[in-house]
Amino acid sequence: VEVEYQFQGTYEETGQKLTAALQAKQAPDVSVLSDVWWFKFYLNKTLAPLTDLLTANNIDTSDYVDSLYNEGVRDGVSYWLPFARSTPLFYYNKDIFAEAGLEAAPETWDELVAAAPKLMQKDGDTITRSAFAHPNSASYVAWLFQPVVWQYGGAYSDPEFNIMINQEKAVAAGNFYRSSVVDGWATTPDDPETDFVNGLTASLMASTGSLRGITSDVGDSFGIGTGFLPKAENFGCCTGGAGLAILAGSPAEKQEAAFKYIAFATSPEGTEFWSQNTGYMPVRKSAVESETMQQFFAENPNFKTAVDQLPMTQPQDSARVFIPNGDQIIGKGLERIMVNREEVQPVFDEVAATLTEEAQPVLEALAALQG
Repeated sequence: VEVEYQFQGTYEETGQKLTAALQAKQAPDVSVLSDVWWFKFYLNKTLAPLTDLLTANNIDTSDYVDSLYNEGVRDGVSYWLPFARSTPLFYYNKDIFAEAGLEAAPETWDELVAAAPKLMQKDGDTITRSAFAHPNSASYVAWLFQPVVWQYGGAYSDPEFNIMINQEKAVAAGNFYRSSVVDGWATTPDDPETDFVNGLTASLMASTGSLRGITSDVGDSFGIGTGFLPKAENFGCCTGGAGLAILAGSPAEKQEAAFKYIAFATSPEGTEFWSQNTGYMPVRKSAVESETMQQFFAENPNFKTAVDQLPMTQPQDSARVFIPNGDQIIGKGLERIMVNREEVQPVFDEVAATLTEEAQPVLEALAALQG
C-alpha cells in the first residue's frame, strides 16, 4: 500500500480542511482527527465503520488500551482508532524546584500555591519568572481546565448534554484559575511551552505529546520533571489527542488499503516507535508491556508518567468534545476570566447559555442517527 501523506497543520486546521475537502468531493481516504473533531464527521455520516475491517484484518481490538479504543466506538461500532493519544501532564523545571526546596511535582494545587513565592522572580512589580503558566484558547486551555473542574467536583456537562459549567463547583474551579492570575503567581503567555523552555515559568500543564519536543528544546539547560496533575478536592485527569478514521466516501478497495495503513500505524511496533519519538502514549497493551518499551521507560521515566496516570483518567465531558466549537466556546470564556479578569459566574452563565444553544443540533442529529 502506497500512502500519499499531506500535512494540513494543527488539529483545527486539519478538521476545517477536511470539511472543505468533503464539500468539494476531494476528501482523502484516511485522516487524523482530534478528540473534538471526529464526532462531527460521525454525526454527518462521513466516517466509515471500521468493525468489519478490524475483523477482516485479524486485529485483536482487546490489545488496544481499553479506555482509548472505547472512545471511538458508537453503538458497538468502531469509527476512530487511537493513534496520537495523550493526557495532560504537570511539567516542572527541576532546577528551579530544587532551589525552592521541592524534589517532585506537587501533589495538590495548594502545595504549588504555597511554594509559588519561592518559584517566582520579580523585577519590581514585573513578573520575570512565574510559578505556573496557562495557555490560551488556541492552545486548548479548555482541555487543560477540564480535569481541574473535575478536581473541584464539577463538570462541563453530563453525557446527555445538560450544561453544568455555571454550577457551583465548576465556578469554584474557575475562581481558582482566575485567582492564580490575579494573585500574581501564574501568567497567560502566548506560548507557555516556549516560556517553560526559556526558563520564564517554573511549571505548566501540557500534553504528553509535547514531551519529546520540550525535552529536545531544553537540551542541557535544566532538568525536566513530569508528574501527575495536582489534586484539589480529588484527582482528575482527562484523555485527549487524536485518532485515525477512514472516510465513508472512499471506494471499498481504498478503504481496505487505508485500513492497512491504520493497522500499521497503530500496531505494537508502530505505536512503540511513535511514542518514543513524540511522547504520545503507546495505544497497544502489548507495546506498553514489551521489553523494549519497558527498557525505554526505565531510561526515560518522564515518558512513563502518562502511562502510569492513564488508569486514573476519564473521557472528557460532552460539552467540550461533542458540541461543535465547544472547546473554543469554553476557552474564550476562560480567557475572559484570566486575561480580562472578569468575574467567573456571569461569564460561565453566558458560556452555559451558548453551549446549551449549540447542543441542540447535536441532540437532533443523534436522535436521527441512533433513534
